[in-house]
Amino acid sequence: MLARIPAMLLLGCALSAWGLAPVAAQPGAPSFALDVKRVDGGEGDRVYQIASSGTVAATPAAVWRILTDYNHLADYLPNLKSARVVSRNGDSVIVEQLGTARFLFFRQTIRLLVQVRERAPDRIDVSLIDGDMKVYRASWELSPVAGAAGTRLTYNATIVPKFHVPGFVGTDTVRQDVARMMEAVLVRLDRPD
Repeated sequence: MLARIPAMLLLGCALSAWGLAPVAAQPGAPSFALDVKRVDGGEGDRVYQIASSGTVAATPAAVWRILTDYNHLADYLPNLKSARVVSRNGDSVIVEQLGTARFLFFRQTIRLLVQVRERAPDRIDVSLIDGDMKVYRASWELSPVAGAAGTRLTYNATIVPKFHVPGFVGTDTVRQDVARMMEAVLVRLDRPD
């Protein structure tokens, strides 16, 4: 899921923090809330903290099935070239992802090897094993929508790239990339064929 962030991941000109606000990039696209903050970490690192959530009509079981189909993430996630399960041991899955981050006139290939912990039926935790990030932690939480069919998804992540992301574009780039990812995920989940 997450050679771009998600994996899935890093990509557009504002500084500092964005408020949690509804986003809908394309007419008719699902809306979702998104908050991206940049904080200074140790050793001059730029730490990006991401929180996003949205609702889809699909049941939690259908959402779970799609989100845990790691070999097909690249079929619908923008900037993700490939994703493949390297190994599986019960609820622990090792996934390799290859994606591209774009900012201004630059393009950066991102390779991630992540460990996914499936906590069925409602939580997926992702952590970095190796790759082009210093830090990559993410989680998906699923909860049924009260009184209606559907699922509320919450995505949280903390990332620190190994490569240089210019400060004047970093937050907006990450925000735009995560917005594209969330929109693609929600659109895919709304057609759980």
